[in-house]
Amino acid sequence: MTVPAQPPATPDLLYSQDEEDLRSAVRALLADRADAPTVIAATESGTPYDPQLWGSLAGGIGAAGLLVPEGLGGQGASHREAAVVLEELGRSVAPAPYLTSSVVATETLLALGGQDGPSAALLRDLASGARTAVLAVSFATQPAGAATALVPSGGTVRGVADAVVADVLLVPTPEGLYAVEAADPGVAVRPLVPLDLTRPLAAVTLTGAAGTLLADADTSAGAVQRGLLAGAGLLASEQLGIAEWCLTETVRYTRERHQFNRPVGSFQSLKHRMAQLWLEIVSARAAARNAADALATGSPDAPLAVALAQVHCSGVAVHAAEECVQLHGGIGMTWEHPAHLYLKRAKADSIACGTAGSFRQSVAELVELPAP
Repeated sequence: MTVPAQPPATPDLLYSQDEEDLRSAVRALLADRADAPTVIAATESGTPYDPQLWGSLAGGIGAAGLLVPEGLGGQGASHREAAVVLEELGRSVAPAPYLTSSVVATETLLALGGQDGPSAALLRDLASGARTAVLAVSFATQPAGAATALVPSGGTVRGVADAVVADVLLVPTPEGLYAVEAADPGVAVRPLVPLDLTRPLAAVTLTGAAGTLLADADTSAGAVQRGLLAGAGLLASEQLGIAEWCLTETVRYTRERHQFNRPVGSFQSLKHRMAQLWLEIVSARAAARNAADALATGSPDAPLAVALAQVHCSGVAVHAAEECVQLHGGIGMTWEHPAHLYLKRAKADSIACGTAGSFRQSVAELVELPAP
């Protein structure tokens, strides 16, 4: 007798009560520690990171350990909860190494498996927020390019996000994946000038640095790909948060700004633009939640869900930020208004973890359709 194939599980796009409680806690913390004037002042100082903010977010709320099992000192949650944190970080464009350390690096280490050994010990440190780690690959690396994102001995990797504050570098080499202390004399981290000042980039050069081998080449290639896939999937939630803030702030401003004795938001042309943006954001929310749910449940369709989320959310975030700047008029062009931070973050995110064009190519390959 032939057993009928089980239909694919329907993704859960709604937020649970626990996720909403987590959102409230993170939003309250960011409102207190990372409001717009604080973030603008931090970017002007050249040192945007606030160690106290990271300590409260990572250790106090426990956000750093959401993806880490309880047996390794984490919260034993899932990508859905981590996505909520990234939505709120996107809303505030707060400088915090959450995506790079608590998602990409953490997921890479989790893919190595095991409850003991150096990778497990490092996971415990990351889960507590005591240390941070970044994957030593360009921030623009797409998950499909994980196998080729290797660092040769004495080589330099440009565009490594959050390397300037990382305690540990996870370095994929032809021999395998190494954990290298950022303070090692053989490691040179040279800050670059990024478009997005809230997420610094650096060039990392390794010259004879001593590292701990975590996995061989074959195992590390799969682990790095899993880490980058999680990063790309949850980056869509950050992009969603950017777009939602831009729309909310634009609606608020156009209600308060008057011309010809009327709120400018009452003009039909502006209503149409904001309504169109709202529709795009609703679709972006569905795509981002679908990607987070697929990663959380280990769905075999996770690569497709992630690619679709990046194809859509990337453009929506940029469009929302552009509309925010334009509809704010002259004040939107000033350095004092935070709109420029959101536009820069959206633009930088649009090429992080791969471009929308590269993900369209991935969608075509995954569904076995010829690419245009």
